[in-house]
Amino acid sequence: VYTEENSGKWTRKVGSHAPKVKVEGSKVTLTTRHPMSEKHYIVRHTLVSADGTVLGSKTFYPSDKEAVSTYELPSGHGSKLYATSFCNLHDLWVTEFMVK
Repeated sequence: VYTEENSGKWTRKVGSHAPKVKVEGSKVTLTTRHPMSEKHYIVRHTLVSADGTVLGSKTFYPSDKEAVSTYELPSGHGSKLYATSFCNLHDLWVTEFMVK
């Protein structure tokens, strides 16, 4: 598992692999700024609570123009959440964030 702070062997991949998070009220949008092609693409986004509960997920395909997903937060979700982005070549990336 890789993060912006712990990118390991993928240091040059942080900007295009670590998911970006935008929170607007109870809506969370995840964006991975990554090109999408048959050989190299973002496979999946997942929104996960601190206790490991999956709050939402979206699978992408090479034919998708971009890796963007939006979720409505359920009540009682907790304040610490995790956004994941999985690349078919460069592994699993996680961004931790807080919501009110």
